[in-house]
Amino acid sequence: MNKLMNTLTARGVAPLVAALVLTACAAPEFKQPAVEVPAAFKETQSAAQSADPVKVAADGTRWKEAQPAEQQPRGEWWLAFNDPALNELMAEAIRNNANLTVAAARVKQARAIAGIAEADRIPQVGVGVGASRSQQSPQEAGLPQGARMAPGTSYNARLTASYEVDLFGRVSSNVAAARNDAATVEANYRSVLLSLQADVAQTWFRLRATDAELATVAQTVRLREENVKVNQRRFDLGDIGEFDLSRAKTELATSRAEAIGLQRQRTNAEHSLAVLLGKPAASFSATENPLTEGGMLPAIPGGLPSSLLERRPDIAAAQRAMEASNARIGVARSAMFPALTISADGGGVGPAFSDVFRWSSRSWLLGALLSMPVIDGGRNRANITRSEAVLEESVGTYRQTVLSAFAEVEDNLAGLRILSGQTAQIDDAVVSARRSADLAQKLYDAGRSSYLELLDAQRNLAIVERTAVQLRGDRAITTVALIRALGGGWDAPVNTAQARN
Repeated sequence: MNKLMNTLTARGVAPLVAALVLTACAAPEFKQPAVEVPAAFKETQSAAQSADPVKVAADGTRWKEAQPAEQQPRGEWWLAFNDPALNELMAEAIRNNANLTVAAARVKQARAIAGIAEADRIPQVGVGVGASRSQQSPQEAGLPQGARMAPGTSYNARLTASYEVDLFGRVSSNVAAARNDAATVEANYRSVLLSLQADVAQTWFRLRATDAELATVAQTVRLREENVKVNQRRFDLGDIGEFDLSRAKTELATSRAEAIGLQRQRTNAEHSLAVLLGKPAASFSATENPLTEGGMLPAIPGGLPSSLLERRPDIAAAQRAMEASNARIGVARSAMFPALTISADGGGVGPAFSDVFRWSSRSWLLGALLSMPVIDGGRNRANITRSEAVLEESVGTYRQTVLSAFAEVEDNLAGLRILSGQTAQIDDAVVSARRSADLAQKLYDAGRSSYLELLDAQRNLAIVERTAVQLRGDRAITTVALIRALGGGWDAPVNTAQARN
């Protein structure tokens, strides 16, 4: 045998065989999957090339224009909205939201699992102390049957140690997989945190937009009530017929019904906000805070598409999941090769506990076990195939996540551009509708037009004003959606350890 090994070594075959074995069982080198990344978002390119006065960012006409919030901390991007009430809601949601608590607990679990895998890198040492009492049979002692045997007590103390030599990368691959699993869970935590923050902001702006719409409808109700009073007096004096009075009452009832419907919407939004804050819906009430026409919206820089690959937590999670799947291929491959375990056992045994630690009572054992599967019915080969298929799945998930991220940014950039154009047009419509309603009122008071013409002008004004309020809320909500699509703010990512203890 020695002669054969020397011959193989001399011929350079043994090193080649060893290299082939190690290559066969090690995890494959991770290769970043190719993803087509555009040089710039289509919406930002269109804005740069277009002479259209409609702006891409949320800084259009009738809104207070703000500078891009480059200096705001990424973890507190909502400060760019300059809304103290929103700041308080965010802090409360981060403290109390149940979903965030669940995500934080999962981070702890994943880190603990990674620690368990790391423990396989070092020898496992244990101690044991015990006592036993036994009695031999005469036959075991070589004595004639019926001989009297006295029971005896023995004490022992043992120190044991075991260590798996990482010959074929099983331990290192398992550690790499566990670490990447933990990183995946942490990225998922940041994704849950960002979604929570965005949901709180969007729900808050939806609530404020509903308050503004309620204020507009309340103004319409007051106008309708005044019309009913005026028409009632004129009907009593015989100046108008019952038809005009009935129409005035119909319009009043309709406006009141619209206000009741908006109250239902506000109540639902308030309940949704309570759940995000971790509170029972019955114990939470939000004060009225209409979204005003002069409210500030930050201008959000779209940035480059390539930056999303680093900024979005869901993309980071997909990336780490790929790396974990790649490492598990190494774990599956190593199962087909020998595993070497070294063990040691030492201690003392004596009839009295004081004798256990005497040098004459010592005993020890050293061992090495090399084991490998011989016949497994194809189990290990199938496990390798499964691991490779899991990697293929994670690569597909990663690519889909990247494409969805690009689409979300494009959607919200386009949404802000279109909403800005709509806002500019509706602002002009509000001015015209108010002028028309004012003229219609004067003509009706002078008896030069019918009440139907006055109602038509007032109805158009109410519709246009409500549309303007709705667009105001849509722009705030879409601005938050763009921030979420971009992965949060603009600086360093939030630290999960600081967000949750």
